[in-house]
Formats: sequence, C-alpha cells, structure tokens
Amino acid sequence: MQFTLESSSRVNLVRAYSRSQLHIGESRVQRSCIVTADRLITDWEPRCFEALAAAHLAALLALEPQVVLLGTGLRQRFPPAAIGSLLAGRGVGLEVMDLGAACRTFNILVQEDRRVAAALFLE
Repeated sequence: MQFTLESSSRVNLVRAYSRSQLHIGESRVQRSCIVTADRLITDWEPRCFEALAAAHLAALLALEPQVVLLGTGLRQRFPPAAIGSLLAGRGVGLEVMDLGAACRTFNILVQEDRRVAAALFLE
C-alpha cells in the first residue's frame, strides 16, 4: 500500500509497504527492521516473527521508547508472553498489530513527537 504524507520535519516515515519490502524515508528495506523517528536499523535479528525472543529486545530498549509497535507481517500474531512482560517491566507499552496497521500507527505517533519504536516484520 502506498502512503502519501506531507511532513515538514525530517523524521522517518513509512512511505509504503508490501509483503516483500518497506519504503521508509528514502530507504527500501527487504527484511525485518526497527524504525524510530531518527533511526532505521536494518541488521536486526530476528529475520522472521516466529524467531522473535526476549533477547532480541535489547536493540529496541536501547532506543528508550515509550511504546513499541510490533508489526507481525500480513496478519496479526502475538509474541511469547515473556516479551510483553519484559517491556512492561521496563515501563514500555507494547501494541501488537499486522504490518499495515503498525506502519500507519507509527506514522501518526512519530508525527505527534511520541517516542515510538516499530519492530516490523514482512513475513
């Protein structure tokens, strides 16, 4: 799906997404990634949602978000309970949704100057 957004700031926005790639700002991403207003991490493991474990959250927590959006691919799937527990224990909110909803929600929250990090999975 293609998005058309106008923004006067220089923040990362998800411009488009599909089952095979994301367009974030001027970048094309073809694997799982983490995106914030000013960072794009494309070498994040895990490569697929099924491999997600609590140990993978270190990269997210290092960004000090208020909320983490977990975009679980083309359909909404829920992570292991340990992931939600770890984030809640650090005072970080977690919202789990399909990829499209996560992209749209990320764009809204980042334009509201919220400290949001999105972990996005294509698969």
